[in-house]
Amino acid sequence: MPLSEHEQRMLDQIERALYAEDPKFANTVRQTNPAVHYKRWIIKAGLGFVIGVVLLLAGLLIGNPVMQVLISVLGFIVMLACFLWGANAWRKAAGGGGEAATAAAEQPRQRRKGGGSRPGMMNRFEERWRRRQEGNE
Repeated sequence: MPLSEHEQRMLDQIERALYAEDPKFANTVRQTNPAVHYKRWIIKAGLGFVIGVVLLLAGLLIGNPVMQVLISVLGFIVMLACFLWGANAWRKAAGGGGEAATAAAEQPRQRRKGGGSRPGMMNRFEERWRRRQEGNE
């Protein structure tokens, strides 16, 4: 659960006070590995995924058609949510945040080295259409 803005400010104040009092200890505390936290999320997401599969299959065994659909859909939603949660935790544990995607988007595109730029798709369509109208194709 993410911290509220007030809680985050309080935590920052405590951290600054701790660093002022004992910088070596504060530095040691700050260097804890966040991947352990995300690994717990991945395990919980995996267990939730299994629970979703069990719900999905249990829904198929129920005799009442309405309950069959409701429990199966609930199982699928649990599976999907846990998969997304686990995938997000996996990405964060691997160190891949949104920074890499935004950095790649900000870089200018490089032209190919092999003899200039190719015409775009619309230009090729227009050229084909022009040749077809002239009867050369």
